[in-house]
Amino acid sequence: MKKIIAFAGSNSKKSINKQLVEYTTGLIEDANFEVTVLDLNDFEMPLFGVDLEARDGHPDSAKNLFNHIQNSDGLLISLAEHNGAYSTVFKNAFDWMSRINPKTFANKPMFLMAASPGGRGGASVLAIAKDRFPRHEAHIIAEFSLPMFGTNFQGGKLIEEALNIELKNKVELFKNEINHGS
Repeated sequence: MKKIIAFAGSNSKKSINKQLVEYTTGLIEDANFEVTVLDLNDFEMPLFGVDLEARDGHPDSAKNLFNHIQNSDGLLISLAEHNGAYSTVFKNAFDWMSRINPKTFANKPMFLMAASPGGRGGASVLAIAKDRFPRHEAHIIAEFSLPMFGTNFQGGKLIEEALNIELKNKVELFKNEINHGS
């Protein structure tokens, strides 16, 4: 069975990106895949700093999150966009993990997503991630942007049919890459 780690790059209890992750994992799960949804709130860590790192080393929570990634066969990440960039909680976790090993994503197939209440669907944070993540050995298979979350996602599901078809097609690409590799 292939193991997929999924999480939202947010610490909000009502995160729209976590809702998107949970919906998408429902499209992935079958007999071939075991999906674990992580919550960054369960990996609390101090604000990264080189002086703190030199004094205390890497926090166990950063090591634990890094190990989840390393022990998976694929990654599903939906990034929250704060002022056009990563949320602080995600950026901090990413900074710590990249200090553990700069090859943070270990060439695991990645499905990268973002949701936003506005019309751009997290386009800025996706652009940043698509530029940065491959430098840390991300193997981005597909990306998905969900704009106008409140309009397009209701009752726990994606109700805009064209977007739902696009998401399902990209889920299949992601699953096929995990099953067959490149």
